[in-house]
Amino acid sequence: MSSDVIGATGLAGRYATALFELAKTDKQLDQVADDLSVLAQMLNESDDLNRLIRSPVISRDDQESAMAAVMEAAKIRDLSRKFIGLVAQNRRLFALPAMIMAYQSLLNLLRGESTAAVVSAKKLTAKQLKAIEDSLKSATGTNVSVDASVDESLLGGLIVKVGSRMVDSSLKTKLNQLRFSMKGVG
Repeated sequence: MSSDVIGATGLAGRYATALFELAKTDKQLDQVADDLSVLAQMLNESDDLNRLIRSPVISRDDQESAMAAVMEAAKIRDLSRKFIGLVAQNRRLFALPAMIMAYQSLLNLLRGESTAAVVSAKKLTAKQLKAIEDSLKSATGTNVSVDASVDESLLGGLIVKVGSRMVDSSLKTKLNQLRFSMKGVG
């Protein structure tokens, strides 16, 4: 599966495609996906790690050694470790989150799956997540994994995004639409 077939574009897409093809050749698709998920979670939880990958002030050598220490502590496997080392060496760590997302997209495409980003006003229960997953599966015709997050400013309802399609049924949006339509009256 080459990048021409997949349509990977941009810096993150090119790096993700290269990693994907290496992992596929070495039969390590799932292991690399697990490693990248661990790194993504660490990036989501650590402001210091985000500063490390985004700061142009930090030298290449410092970024490489810091990322090596992070990967050692997280027990990242060899292929993923070499990939992140190359990304650091090429001064492309700022694009690491996008590379991780692109890799996950390539893996989902290979498996015939898709990921839905679901934002709700409060944390959804396992039963609610399962119901959303089942509804999305019947609507899209593919297996859908749900990436749920919470935004209390929505007041209620959901925002669901699958690929380029988005459905916003949040109370916040409905109230904004009502306020906008009321401005035109009278």
